[in-house]
Amino acid sequence: MPPRSSLPLALTQGDPAGIGPDITLAAWLRRGELDLPPFLFLGDAAVLAARASQLGLTVPLAIADPANASGIFPDALPILPIEAGMDVIAGEPHVATAKGTIAAIETAVSLSMSGRTSAVVTNPIAKSVLYDAGFGFPGHTEFLADLATRATGKPVMPVMLLAGPKLRAIPVTIHIPLKEVPEALTSDLIVETCRITDHDLRSRFGISKPRLAVAGLNPHAGENGALGKEDDEIVRPAIDRLRSEGIDAFGPLPADTMFHDEARRRYDVAVCMYHDQALIPAKALGFDDSVNVTLGLPFVRTSPDHGTAFGIAGKGIAKEDSLVAALKLASEISSKTGNNR
Repeated sequence: MPPRSSLPLALTQGDPAGIGPDITLAAWLRRGELDLPPFLFLGDAAVLAARASQLGLTVPLAIADPANASGIFPDALPILPIEAGMDVIAGEPHVATAKGTIAAIETAVSLSMSGRTSAVVTNPIAKSVLYDAGFGFPGHTEFLADLATRATGKPVMPVMLLAGPKLRAIPVTIHIPLKEVPEALTSDLIVETCRITDHDLRSRFGISKPRLAVAGLNPHAGENGALGKEDDEIVRPAIDRLRSEGIDAFGPLPADTMFHDEARRRYDVAVCMYHDQALIPAKALGFDDSVNVTLGLPFVRTSPDHGTAFGIAGKGIAKEDSLVAALKLASEISSKTGNNR
């Protein structure tokens, strides 16, 4: 394993009414057993204290900053305070917490962009809660890209990667309605997504020549145009361009035969045309231990591959496995590559 950075990871609170506090506490309690990298929690200490009491957990909490968090981590859970905005009740989201949720993300990016933390790890957010507060982005991925663009003055294109023990999968189009996918899908978008994927699999995952399996949009990859022309007119020309650049992309492939055991051995990442085409197999093959990684950013960002799970928040049954995997992968990538691309 690469040498671990002395800098802590910046772990955001996510929606404080969800399971973010639960899995944060559970992960810290297993820090020694799992050899977890140090993390600094960006959120409300009162929320963590209340949730620990509700769950019957004994977790010492300490106010901290990036400079001392790693030293504190073995003995207490270090917290950079960001107020939740109200008294939070587990399982009961409220728009009043949106400001703190957004501030935690902004702070985590700022700390990692300035080299004070090694990477950003985000707990799950409830997009509907943020929308009610005027949040203008479809999700975490697009917001992080906007923050990076504002910080660097350069346009940033984010690419969502679901990385699990059995499958890596990428959706070319992300948080848009299915009916809008054909219009949004272009050869240029596929090409740029695959370029970023190829670059980051090399630089951040250590894969010397990534193999990109590209899914078709339509059933049976269009069946030679009988089931739709997009695969021949949009997807295939993109693959031809990528191959001319030396990128090992192949397809378009029928999505229904891409994800069985033998098929997965032929590629390093599946590039899919829309959100569910990628996320359904990714979550089916690794729901508890897959990680959401955002490629294309000038900092490392990972996240658990699940939502806020309000229905089980505070009940002691949330699994911390995906957060643990996200923390470990963020530390591994940042140790290999440093904070920046």
